[in-house]
Amino acid sequence: MSAAASHLHKCTDATSSPIKTTIHFSITDKVGALDECLAAIRSMNISLTRIESRPSKTADWDYDFFVDFDAESSEQVSRVAKSLEPIAKQVHIVGNGGASSTSADLPESVPWFPRKMGDLDTFADKVLEMGEELDSDHPGAKDAEYRARRAEITKIAKTYKTGQPIPHVEYTSLEVQTWAAVFNKLTGMFPSHACREHQYVFPLLIQNCGYGPHNIPQLEVVSKFLKDCTGFTLRPVMGLLTSRDFLNGLAFRVFHSTQYIRHHSKPLYTPEPDVCHELLGHVPLFANPDFADFSQEIGLASLGATDEDIERLATIYWFTVEFGICRQGDEVRAYGAGLLSSFGELEYCLSDKPEIRPFEPAKVAQQKYPITEYQPVYFVAESFKDAQMRVREFANSCNRPFSVRYNAYTESIEILDSKEKVIRYAQSIKTDMLTLVDALEKLSA
Repeated sequence: MSAAASHLHKCTDATSSPIKTTIHFSITDKVGALDECLAAIRSMNISLTRIESRPSKTADWDYDFFVDFDAESSEQVSRVAKSLEPIAKQVHIVGNGGASSTSADLPESVPWFPRKMGDLDTFADKVLEMGEELDSDHPGAKDAEYRARRAEITKIAKTYKTGQPIPHVEYTSLEVQTWAAVFNKLTGMFPSHACREHQYVFPLLIQNCGYGPHNIPQLEVVSKFLKDCTGFTLRPVMGLLTSRDFLNGLAFRVFHSTQYIRHHSKPLYTPEPDVCHELLGHVPLFANPDFADFSQEIGLASLGATDEDIERLATIYWFTVEFGICRQGDEVRAYGAGLLSSFGELEYCLSDKPEIRPFEPAKVAQQKYPITEYQPVYFVAESFKDAQMRVREFANSCNRPFSVRYNAYTESIEILDSKEKVIRYAQSIKTDMLTLVDALEKLSA
């Protein structure tokens, strides 16, 4: 399998037009307050695509509004924000335009990011490559039947919406044979090459999700298993997303997974992520709490990040979730999915051929890497929890004017950009701490 079989490529996001924008503001409950704000926006010939209201987290009984629209330019975004400034509170801009603040009270605009789980639906048909279209050097490029089958499966991802069960794919006998060749080869290597966390979960996948050489597990079954273990879920995707979109999904504990399988002519090779890469490489570790937390940490850091920081975070992802190795006792084992789904590189990464360096995110983020050959350098993590703490420290150095948290109850992102929101967050942590103290007292009694 090629080292290119990863969800991330060495590229930043392509700019798109129009500019997807969210304006977030608060208003006091009074007659006509919302109408006044909406009239100010519409006076600029802007068509709104979504309006949502929520109870505000301030102490003033305000209401929070989230207004989505497609802007023509960053200047237009600034004009909208300026028009709201005299009649609303805490006006914030989230959009790809990078529009500057209109006053000292407004933060600089940041790239748009999903705020709730349903926003991931906007990624459905935003793929960079692969999916239905195949490069000329792809093993299945000239196979019309294979291309038609790929189009049939990717249609599922294109039409899938948040909250729906992932549709069942009835895999053909030829596809199952391809899976079996990969499954048998890799499972023979896992005991001596995979990290203990991967080996610990794999029997549970066999027992609960139908893993085996004669059956390709269904994403819906696997997703439910992961949800029970760590809260992670799978979501079907047509092909490679941009680094920003893919990492943003991790913030919600959502992993975008392909459902199609590589071409049968080369079962032990793929130039792209396929269902073998997802289910054998990625899935086992998403059932591990520490690894799940680590992956979400990278995702949270990507929300609203600059293009430069996205590239740095994507590089960290590459050398961890895709091509990471870790220290376990006196040994080094593989935990990256790009390694655990590639028998050739799995053997190579633990040999004396590549260079091994300690995992230091600031240095990892600057490391160049090839995408069509084995990695000359790997970074070894002491533990997933240690890696999570290091990534969190690294994220604090990123150029973003606010912090975020994931609210698991509402499956949404909260922007911690005001004193009131931070106090509310601290109060929730205080409640958890009281529960922790109570539990410790009972254990020590």
